[in-house]
Amino acid sequence: MAEQSSMIPLGTKAPSFLLLNTVTQQWVSLEELASPTATVIMFLCNHCPYVKYIQPKLVQLAQYYSAKGIHFIAISSNDVNTYPEDGPEAMKIEAEANHYPFPYLYDETQEIAKAYYAACTPEFYIFDKNLLCVYRGRFDDSTPRNQKEVTGKDLSYALDQLLANQPINEDQKPSIGCGIKWKNT
Repeated sequence: MAEQSSMIPLGTKAPSFLLLNTVTQQWVSLEELASPTATVIMFLCNHCPYVKYIQPKLVQLAQYYSAKGIHFIAISSNDVNTYPEDGPEAMKIEAEANHYPFPYLYDETQEIAKAYYAACTPEFYIFDKNLLCVYRGRFDDSTPRNQKEVTGKDLSYALDQLLANQPINEDQKPSIGCGIKWKNT
């Protein structure tokens, strides 16, 4: 069942983290990975059809904006007891197979997803040079169900505005995707 992102308030400070980079097997922090220009934090997972649908364009978009000094960080927070295909070993394989130009971090405790109020995959946040949220929401209006062309236009527009030192339209649409698979506690 599709879930919408919860849309944290604009201006929210990015919660700090220390997570495992599944490709390098190194622990990394937000402060190490953040850009002095802007940082995009994305909640993804391996099995979600919504993530799979945008994946090629997401990689292309991340490569393009990375060259402009924007850093991208992907985080997977799904419960691997119920979804073992979203575990760290599989994440490394996924990142390498799809040539992710960004770190793919594992949020085993799900504390980081909760800190960001993440609700679904994919979900996107842009933080400015001060790590304040200037965008939260969708990649674009495409989904596997509607079969619209994947463009990344919503995320791209916000990044272009930020790079041009222009205000980002606050009328932002929530992301739609698979709900994060929470642990039973």
